Amino acid sequence: MSWKSTFVTSPTAAAKKSGLGYWMAEVLKETHKVASGFDEDAVHDLRVALRRCRSIAEGLHAIDPDPAWKKMRKAGKELFSSLGELRDSHVMMKWVEKLEPADDPVTQKLLDHCKSQEQTSKVHAGESLQNFDRQQWQSWSKSLPGRTNRVRPGSAPFQSIALERWAEARYLHSRALRNRSKTAWHRLRIGVKKFRYVIENFLPGVHQLVNDGLKEIQDLLGEIHDLDVLWETALRGGFLASVEDRQCWQDRIRGEREVRIGQYRKKMMGPDSLWLQWRAALPPDEAVRQVVFKKLYTWASFLDSDFQHSKKIARLSLQLYDGLVRVGALHVDGRHARELLRAAATLHDVGRSQGNAGHHKATGRLIRKLDLPFGWKPEERDMVALIARYHRGALPSPNQQRFAGMAEAWQREIKSLAGVLRLADTLDRPHDSPINKVKVTKPGEAVVIYAQGLAEDRMGESIAGARYLLETSCGVPIMVRAM
Repeated sequence: MSWKSTFVTSPTAAAKKSGLGYWMAEVLKETHKVASGFDEDAVHDLRVALRRCRSIAEGLHAIDPDPAWKKMRKAGKELFSSLGELRDSHVMMKWVEKLEPADDPVTQKLLDHCKSQEQTSKVHAGESLQNFDRQQWQSWSKSLPGRTNRVRPGSAPFQSIALERWAEARYLHSRALRNRSKTAWHRLRIGVKKFRYVIENFLPGVHQLVNDGLKEIQDLLGEIHDLDVLWETALRGGFLASVEDRQCWQDRIRGEREVRIGQYRKKMMGPDSLWLQWRAALPPDEAVRQVVFKKLYTWASFLDSDFQHSKKIARLSLQLYDGLVRVGALHVDGRHARELLRAAATLHDVGRSQGNAGHHKATGRLIRKLDLPFGWKPEERDMVALIARYHRGALPSPNQQRFAGMAEAWQREIKSLAGVLRLADTLDRPHDSPINKVKVTKPGEAVVIYAQGLAEDRMGESIAGARYLLETSCGVPIMVRAM
């Protein structure tokens, strides 16, 4: 099976019980069920529905910055958390009963404590349920599912997000094995959970391949976490007063914990680890650039009101870049620089979503807030932000903190690529230029750029100003002529 075939979806009976619209309706239905007494199964079903909605919203917000996604997640958070406290009480009782016989005095104290916490949690959950705005949720259930249609399940943007979540979880795996702290294992559990949710919600083909292993690992990490919570509860509640009780419970909990850590290590380390199997189900290295760019492209299309202009500027920027490199006028880091320019040109107007005034500065801020694309370093994201920020307005200067904080070699590259983008953007002002092609020549000491469709009256002050940054970066005079 090729990697592309894993992302193809086929209609099944189960497909009717999926999608944001279905799960948002389930939340409303399950809230009525759980209100009758917080039955354990009803609590579980409502938590599943809320988790689905919140995880879908988190995934889509990474490519669709509509604020409604964040508001919907926040609206379900309090209820989800309070139900989680109730679920924790149920789980703790099961663990206590499993670890010690019922006639053990510590066991009974812990069970009494868990039952007390259960009643407290029910009160809290009841208050959260009362505060849950069903009317607003109903409104979102009508408006938000339509926004999911713009990005097809299994498509490149979701593949890119899955790669990001895989890389983050893999990093947390290394930290957990290195320092072995409870906090590190807890963070790993959250990282694996986020990776699983992206696969579960957006990559149905991959989900069929990896779900069993993902669920098994998430269950193991969940049990490790439950045991850690049980130990902290026993200590904090003062239930282990004697040395003997403390040693007995510590040995039992540690023993169960070490068994699960051993099972985890067996599955997740070595040449046949699940990490490598999960990575193999995602786009291979040669396709990564494509899916990462597609995610950035989709994100920009939601924010940029004139995205056709940005697509055109990206084409012109790459034509200018390729021509300048070919004639030896531009000296940068080859393909890497070209990719950064392509990304910056495609994203350069996303700041207009916050208003036209100073939109280039807003663009820089929005790009810096992006989740780090898979395979990128933080400084590469910062470089794209700066290249896009300098497509107009003030020139890069040591007086500007973010630019001054970059390494000197990166500063030179930012200037060069921002110069290319600035000139390309000027050629399409005011977004209605017939220019679709440029040709770069160097007949002598100067570079001549021929623009097809450039009107004679456009070869004035605006283009002269726009080419200045590029001229200083290349170190040669640049002239722009009609083709």
